Amino acid sequence: MSLNNQPLKFAYWVPNVSGGLVISSIEQRTGWDIDYNRKLAQIAEKAGFDYALSQIRFTAGYGADNQHEPVSFSHALLAATEKLKVIAALLPGPWNPAVAAKQIATISQLTNGRVAVNIVSGWFRGEFHAIGEPWLDHDERYRRSEEFIRALRGIWTEQSFTLKGDFYRFNEYSLKPKPLDPLPEIFQGGSSRAARDMAARVSDWYFTNGNTPEGLKAQVEDIRSKETTFGKSFKTGIGINAFGIVRHTEKEAREVLQEILERAIPDAVRGFHHEVQNAGNASPEREGNWAKSTFQDLVQYNDGFRSNLIGTPQQVAERIIELKHAGADLILLGFLHFQEEVEYFGKHVIPLVRELEARTPLRVQAAE
Repeated sequence: MSLNNQPLKFAYWVPNVSGGLVISSIEQRTGWDIDYNRKLAQIAEKAGFDYALSQIRFTAGYGADNQHEPVSFSHALLAATEKLKVIAALLPGPWNPAVAAKQIATISQLTNGRVAVNIVSGWFRGEFHAIGEPWLDHDERYRRSEEFIRALRGIWTEQSFTLKGDFYRFNEYSLKPKPLDPLPEIFQGGSSRAARDMAARVSDWYFTNGNTPEGLKAQVEDIRSKETTFGKSFKTGIGINAFGIVRHTEKEAREVLQEILERAIPDAVRGFHHEVQNAGNASPEREGNWAKSTFQDLVQYNDGFRSNLIGTPQQVAERIIELKHAGADLILLGFLHFQEEVEYFGKHVIPLVRELEARTPLRVQAAE
């Protein structure tokens, strides 16, 4: 189901937003400041991570009182590293594709092409209201995002770009300099039909919330079928969110998870649950992100516990391989204590994954 026998890629959530990644009073040794994040990026690069994903937030949620703007922050992390790619989140509405294309092209030129983008269609109506942006219906947000991606790619590849879209207009626009080859990769998220349709038409990468191998496999099969239907000329890479709790023993790891859940902040989780359930149920088929998430799932913002990367290094490596066999090409990770746990993961888990990949290569399968 995976694209090929290439090694899995690993990414981590950049904590450029304060508060950590679980809605719990448990200690989270992390920091949203630039000094912490520069060091974290350098640790991740040395540990074998391929990507870092900067978050986009305009308003505060539980603990997220402070939020750094992701494009600027991503450039700072790129300046502090040599190989790591950084994925900057972009939100159509606040960003115009002309501005975004120029920002990212410049950063590509300055960092030897190590920048990528994550197109976030938006899920929180209150955030759009707060900054005076119109709120579109669910599928219209994805239509706008798809047009945004088509605009980015057109501006980056065509010498004279014209677009007469429903959301954006360009008239013989020529961007110079263009980003370095290969072009910045375009990521997107979402679990709804509209999200998968968009991924199967235009995106390089598709991010999904945490899930079981069986749940992921169903999503991937849908995307592969849609790629054939839409006549897409390249395969979409598949990334899955996971919250890593890797300890010397399974008992230690499970105790950490239990403490996270026992110290969850009920009012904050319920508030988040209310908003994301509205978002998840806003799609016509009522199957967007979080539509079926439980209270426990939502203690970690993106259903990260559901991927079950909780246990010893060997257990977690084996589960990562199961996700690869279900179609994952990239694992996007969050942690309680980012610097220490990214380093530990790179030292104790990634080498085991590489051993297992070498031992049990995926069978090359015909189109399914």
